[in-house]
This record gives sequence, C-alpha cells and structure tokens, in this order.
Amino acid sequence: MTGVHDPGGVSPGRGQHARRRGARARGRPGELLPPAPPAPRVLEVVGIATDWVVVAIGATMIALVFVNVCLHVVGRDLAWVTELAELLMVWVTFLGGACATRRGAQMTITEFIDKLSGTRRLVADALVNLLAIAVLASLVWYGLRLVAASWGNELTVLQIPMSFQYLGMPVGCALMLLWLAWDLWRIARGDPRGARWNAPED
Repeated sequence: MTGVHDPGGVSPGRGQHARRRGARARGRPGELLPPAPPAPRVLEVVGIATDWVVVAIGATMIALVFVNVCLHVVGRDLAWVTELAELLMVWVTFLGGACATRRGAQMTITEFIDKLSGTRRLVADALVNLLAIAVLASLVWYGLRLVAASWGNELTVLQIPMSFQYLGMPVGCALMLLWLAWDLWRIARGDPRGARWNAPED
C-alpha cells in the first residue's frame, strides 16, 4: 500500500516504482507479464492466474467490440455484445485491481507516510493495510449478499443471472484482501518496504 513521493502528493505504488527505476524486480527478459515481488508458491500461482484472466478478458472485450463496430458498417448489430462487455468490464476492473495490489502499483497519497522511517513507517504501513483490509472485507461481505439476492434477476439479452456480473466485485476484492494480508504478514515480520516490493529504499 506504500508509494513513492512525488510533488503532487499522489504516487504510484512500489511495484510500478521498481519498474520505473530499473530495480531488481522479479522477472526475466521476454516475459509477457509485468514483474511482481516474490511470494509463496501458492500465492504466486494465484497471482499469475489472475494476470492471465485479466489479459484474456481484455482481449475478449477488444475483439467483441471491434467485431460489433465492423458489423455496424454493414447495418448489423450483435445485441448481446454490449451486455457481455459490461459484464466483463466489472470483472476486469476488480481483477485488475488485484493485479495492481499484488505489485503495490495502486495509486497512493504519501505526503505524510513518506516522512516516516524504520519502525514508525512499518507501523504506518500496517495501519493503512488494516484499514484497507477492513474496507475490502466489507465489500466482499456485501458483495456476496448482493450476488445471493440477484439470482432471480436475469440480464435482458444474455438471459443469465445478474449475479454473474456482480460476482466480479467480491472475487476481486477477496484477491486484493489476500495480497494485503500477505503484505501485512511481511510487515509483522519486520520486512521494510524495499524488501517487500523489490525496490530500493528512498
């Protein structure tokens, strides 16, 4: 959840900062996915799978919209494309958030927190993570309730339960929560942000 200070007070997270400065981020030349900090094998597999799902959803959306635009030229239209694209947009948004959280690449406001160092910085990072975890846990809870309440409602054209669209929020938030919990565990072990995000300390 930490970032690098910039004059505007809004900065990218450590994962993006590491890439920009050419730090020792994990990854090999030629890899298709952006590098990510090291994690236990199970978490790494989950992270890679999430990355590729986001890539697949994005490619599908591009292809569907492109085909539909081409059909408009000849006066035709696939009515279900718009509805499916909306469904996929929800999923790619929240899963994309999980991909960013994995790398610490989410936007952060760090005017205050960057003035801290050592133990005080670790405590501040932990408090920020705990607050974010609480918010995400509530989104997962209420998201699942929304999913459960929407099984009787169907999308107009696709005629599938609206729950499939709403499910993207609790799933994505649960993955974000997972990565924040892992970062919180590393904070509890005393790992500084440079070690956690494979980036040099400022």
